Amino acid sequence: MAAGKKAKNMAKKAKGQVKETTGRAVGNESLEAKGAREQMAGDAKQTAQKVKDTFKH
Repeated sequence: MAAGKKAKNMAKKAKGQVKETTGRAVGNESLEAKGAREQMAGDAKQTAQKVKDTFKH
């Protein structure tokens, strides 16, 4: 997996975790849901990249 893409996906996941935790702490359900969606998007992109790399080799 390209290191740059991996780092970008990990950053997106971490950003989502922060938003979700913050939303939960302050009682903001919208922010909490947005954080969860960002985490899922980061995971999905990382999985897609891994599949792509698997078929390259």
